Amino acid sequence: MIPNGCLIFEDDSFLDSTVAKMNALRKSGQFCDVRLQVCGHELMAHRAVLACCSPYLFEIFNSDMEPHGVAHVKFEDLNPEAVEVLLNYAYTAQLKAEKELVRDVYSAARRLKMERVKQICGDYLLSKMDCQCAIPYRNFASRMGDGRLVSKIDGYIQEHLLEISEQDDFLKLPRLKLEVILEDNLNLPSNGKLYSKVIYWLQRCLWENGEPLERMMEEVQTLYYSADHKLHDGSQLEGQTEVFGNDDHIQFLQKKPLRENFQKQASTSSSGSLSPGSVTQLCKHEWKYIASEKTNNSTYLCLAVLNGVLSVIFLHGRGSPHSSPSSTPSLPKSMSFEGQLEEREERLRAPLHYARSGLGTAELDGRLVAAGGYNREECLRTVESYDPKTDRWTFIAPMRTPRARFQMAVLMGQLYVMGGSNGHSDELSCGETYNPHEDEWTPVPELRTNRCNAGVCSLKNKLFVVGGSDPCGQKGLKNCDAFDPVTKIWTSCAPLNIRRHQAAACELSGMMYIIGGAESWNCLNSVERYNPENDTWTLIAPMNVARRGAGVAVYQGRLFVAGGFDGSHALRCVEAYDPTRNEWKMLGSMTSARSNCGMAVLDGAVYAVGGFDGNDFLSSIETYEPQDDNWSPCMEACS
Repeated sequence: MIPNGCLIFEDDSFLDSTVAKMNALRKSGQFCDVRLQVCGHELMAHRAVLACCSPYLFEIFNSDMEPHGVAHVKFEDLNPEAVEVLLNYAYTAQLKAEKELVRDVYSAARRLKMERVKQICGDYLLSKMDCQCAIPYRNFASRMGDGRLVSKIDGYIQEHLLEISEQDDFLKLPRLKLEVILEDNLNLPSNGKLYSKVIYWLQRCLWENGEPLERMMEEVQTLYYSADHKLHDGSQLEGQTEVFGNDDHIQFLQKKPLRENFQKQASTSSSGSLSPGSVTQLCKHEWKYIASEKTNNSTYLCLAVLNGVLSVIFLHGRGSPHSSPSSTPSLPKSMSFEGQLEEREERLRAPLHYARSGLGTAELDGRLVAAGGYNREECLRTVESYDPKTDRWTFIAPMRTPRARFQMAVLMGQLYVMGGSNGHSDELSCGETYNPHEDEWTPVPELRTNRCNAGVCSLKNKLFVVGGSDPCGQKGLKNCDAFDPVTKIWTSCAPLNIRRHQAAACELSGMMYIIGGAESWNCLNSVERYNPENDTWTLIAPMNVARRGAGVAVYQGRLFVAGGFDGSHALRCVEAYDPTRNEWKMLGSMTSARSNCGMAVLDGAVYAVGGFDGNDFLSSIETYEPQDDNWSPCMEACS
C-alpha cells in the first residue's frame, strides 16, 4: 500500500536471512572486530552485535580508547563451548545447549550480564530437578548468588529431603551431630523454631568461644534445652556421661569441661548474649535452615547452610537425667490436669490408618473416602472410609493400581480416579471407578495423555480431567478432556489459558473451576472458570496466595481452598471465593500446614485430610467451624 504517497513494504524474511548471514560471517571471521580469548580458544565476533546482547561487553567496548581497532577480551574462567552457545544466541536468538553444558552457559551468561539467558538456564535446571541432582544444583545456585534459583531448589528439597538424604552427594556433606537434653516435661519445639535456635547457638559458639565450625563437627555437641525455651552449651552440665544415637551406632562421650574462652567471656559479660549487630559483622556468610525430617520420636535430620557451607545436622533429643543446671523450676504434674488432657485426646477425631499425601478424597453416601496417596515408603492402593457418626475409619476395596498425586470425583454415584503416579513411572494414563454396591474397582478407558497432578471434576454428567504434568517432567499442561460414562468415550475440550499442574479442580453452580497450581515451578494464584455451554475458559479474580497442591471444596455456595505449597513452605492458610462478588477472602487458618491434602464436605462440615506439613506425612483430619472461623482436630463436643 502507498498511503499519502509513501511506499511501505515489510519483508518478513529479511531479518531471518540477515542474522543467518551475519552468523556465517562470524564463523568465517569476516568483518569481525572482536576477539574473545576463552581459556586458550579464540572466538571471533562483531562488536555491535555483542554490545546489543551483553551489558558487560557494552561497558568494555564503550570504554575502549580505540573503537575502530580490533577489541581483545580475555576470559580465563569460562567454558569456550558455553561462550560459543551464547554467541550463537546473540546472532540467531536460538539458545541450544546440551544438558551437561547448561550450568556452564549459565555461568558465562552471568559473567556477561545476559539476564534473560540466566533465567532460561535456571528454569531448565529446575525442570530437570530430581533427588539425585538437588544438592549439586543447590551448591551451584548458591555459588552463582541466584536467590530465585536457590529458593526454588530449597522448596524442592523441603518436599523430598528423605529421598535426597539417600544420595551420594548428600552423604558427602559436612555433618554436625547434636544431642539435646530436655528439661523435665518439655518437648522439642517445631522444626523451624528448633533449628533457628541451633543456628543461633552455633553463631554464638563461633563468636564467644572462637570455636571453628570444622572442629565442632569432629565430635558430638551436647546442648541443654531449658524450661525458658533456650539452648545452652551442654558443658554447663557437670560430669555426666551422655549417650548419643545416630544412624550407625550409639556413642558414649564424656562431657567436655567448660572452655577457657567461654569462662573468660562469662567473667566479662553478665548477660552472655550476642547482639545481632555483632553476629552480622563477624559472620559474613549465610546461615540458613532449609529443611528437616523427624526420622523417629526423638531424632531429626536437617539440611542447613552453616557459615556459607551446605551441611547436615543430626539431632537427637532425650530427657534430662537430673534437674536443670540453672535450677529452673518445673511444673509438678497434676492429676486433674492430666485427666483434662486425656479427656481432650479422646475427643480428637480418629486419624487415618495410613499417613497420606497426594491422596484423592470425596464424599460418597454420607461418608468421607480417602484413597491412595503416598508416604515415605510407597504409593498406596488402600482406600479408607470415614463415618462421622461413629468417628471411625474402615477399609473398603483397594484400588487396582497404587497411585498418588491424583484427584477423585463422584459421577453418577460412583468414584472415579484418573492418572497420577504409581511411584515407579512419573505419569499414569489408566483410571478406575468404584461401585459402592459391589465394593469393587473396575478399569475405565485410558487417558489419551499420560498425566500426573491433574485436576479431576464431575460436571454435567461427565468427568473432566484438566491440566497436569507432562510425561517429560514438571511442565504444566493446558489439555482438558471429558469422559462420557455412558459411551465410554473421551473427547477434547477447550484448553486452559495457562499451563497448570497440581491445580485444584471443583464444580460450583454448573461451572468448573481450576485453581492455582504451577506453570512450571512458579506457583500460581490465578483461577480459571469453565463454561460447558460454550466450551470456554475465563480468568477470574486471583487468589490472595499463590499455591499448588491445595485442597478445594464447595461450602455454603463458596469455594474453600486450603493449604498447599507456595514454593517454599507448606501452607496453613485458607481462603474462600464468592462467585456473586468475584472476590477471595482469607479465612481462619488450619491447625496444621498441609500440602497435597484432601478436602471434602461431609454432613455440613468441611474436612481437611492428610497431606504433608513440611516435615511429616499426616494421618490427622480437621474440620472448619464457621461460627468461630477456625479449624479444629477435635469432635464438635470438644469445642
